[in-house]
Amino acid sequence: MKQTLLDLMRMSRICRMVLATCLGSFILVIFYFQIMRRNPFAAEGCCRKGSRNALQELYNPTQVSAEFSAAAVLHQARRDQVADTCRAHSVSSRKRRVLTPSDLKHLVVDEEHELIYCYVPKVACTNWKRVMMVLSGRGKYSDPMEIPSNEAHVPTNLKTLNQYSIADINHRLKSYLKFLFVREPFERLVSAYRNKFTLRYNTSFHKRYGTKIVRRYRKNATTEALQSGADVKFQEFAEYLVDPGTHREAPLNEHWQTVYSLCHPCHIHYDLVGKYETLEEDANYVLKLAGVGNSLRFPTYAKSTRTTDQMAAMFFNNISSLQQGQLYQLYKLDFLMFNYSIPSYLKLQ
Repeated sequence: MKQTLLDLMRMSRICRMVLATCLGSFILVIFYFQIMRRNPFAAEGCCRKGSRNALQELYNPTQVSAEFSAAAVLHQARRDQVADTCRAHSVSSRKRRVLTPSDLKHLVVDEEHELIYCYVPKVACTNWKRVMMVLSGRGKYSDPMEIPSNEAHVPTNLKTLNQYSIADINHRLKSYLKFLFVREPFERLVSAYRNKFTLRYNTSFHKRYGTKIVRRYRKNATTEALQSGADVKFQEFAEYLVDPGTHREAPLNEHWQTVYSLCHPCHIHYDLVGKYETLEEDANYVLKLAGVGNSLRFPTYAKSTRTTDQMAAMFFNNISSLQQGQLYQLYKLDFLMFNYSIPSYLKLQ
């Protein structure tokens, strides 16, 4: 009987110890998840290979300075603007809830620095592709401007997100810093027109798009114009863009497609929205977040040929108020999402 009581007392002590251990472990788990909820990068920070990544540095910066604080506030406001626009226009902006691999072909991946960049033509994308080749080239390139522009646009020189498995896509979208650069929509549009339809060397665009535009929208077109497509007027280009038949045929070419349609900002949460108007500051902020700001600077360039607001106004004055309004509707989400005001030169009905 005495032995039985001793055994029961021993079992009781063991049970209490097990219970105390379990309770302590449970409290630690709760405490861990409380920390993780406040700082989702806490666990990653201690276990990553060697250093923090750009995403962690953006949301929990180790660099404390007036410049970094101001940049953080600015980019939070830009993120909020995108999110607010997506919510306000949810009917039109969320028609397709599942992205396909072809939707991700503009998202360039840098594994080395854990970056994803959505490139938008006519928004310094050639220089950004050069920079991404330097970042992801493992020492193959050192100076972005030594890379020829045509080489920067060779698809095999950069890896895009659509080349990964679904699981790898989701992992990178969650843990890499995602950024894009945008531009005032009509300045970008006029820049695309000037580059693709007024320069003699762009014969591929003249043949593919110019001949079609001349055939459809020019009365009494000459045989030469129909064959070359080299002298498309901005008014004809505008008519092509707002024609419902154009949109039924195929998506718009990437050079004049909306940023919303190229980068899907209502489906992909971009951590940083850079602007063409503040290109160098925003670009170098990205490079600092990636930890390469001391060794790599975003290329500067001559701005003498850049399409300006005054130049865009000149082109838009040559089209009707009806076409102006139709073009604004086409690019409206880009105006709202990236906080660009309606141009003063527009004569909206």
